[in-house]
Amino acid sequence: MGKLIEEFDAYRSKMNDRIMETANTNIKRFFALDTTSYAEGALDVKTKEMLGLVASMVLRCDDCIKYHLGKCHEAGVNHDEMNEIFMIANLVGGSIVIPHYRRAVEYWDELNEVK
Repeated sequence: MGKLIEEFDAYRSKMNDRIMETANTNIKRFFALDTTSYAEGALDVKTKEMLGLVASMVLRCDDCIKYHLGKCHEAGVNHDEMNEIFMIANLVGGSIVIPHYRRAVEYWDELNEVK
């Protein structure tokens, strides 16, 4: 596993555990809603993750981008599909998305080095 992926996964897991130690009911419900919203439904998981990635890029949230890149990779998104996701995100978000696009490509490349 690449360094970017290891660091992101370790930090996210550590801090989610820390948050849940003291989280109130509403925070726990919000986390659960986030999880269940990406489950199979009228839209398949792959489509939902692609939508989540575009939204994350437009909102310029690097943590969210990394998370959804990983989920897209797990869902079987291929390179051509990813390039179209990046195109839509840049179209909707404008040139301010380009720095996030660069980091997303770097993370996507690392995900695809893992066999």
